[in-house]
Amino acid sequence: MYCTYKKYTIVEYQCVIIIINMKINNEKAHCPVDYAFKRVGGKYKGRILWVLKDGFLRYGELKRAIVGITPKMLTQTLKELESDELVSRKVYLEVPPKVEYSLTKTGKELIPLIRQLRSWGENQMSLNKY
Repeated sequence: MYCTYKKYTIVEYQCVIIIINMKINNEKAHCPVDYAFKRVGGKYKGRILWVLKDGFLRYGELKRAIVGITPKMLTQTLKELESDELVSRKVYLEVPPKVEYSLTKTGKELIPLIRQLRSWGENQMSLNKY
């Protein structure tokens, strides 16, 4: 059995990723809770939103602030948050390139909820002596 290998351009790979993300994001939510977790669920989304609560950060600053995240995962998660209109990305045309991330109005609406989750987490950690 032989396998063929086709070299794709970066643009072709990006198009495939966009199509896959569109299929994932277009799945119907079963209820409002399901809808909310589809948009903000995941290992890093809440942490990124929390770190951005005080203003804009550059990519490197985000990478240092989110412990344990790989560059690939950070990029992917930021793209998802941007496509969900929770994070905005501002690109400055200068050398070296400068990109800043900040919360959108919708993203800022989540901060009080994340603050409550943080408080709940602190209480649970103290009870379990985590």
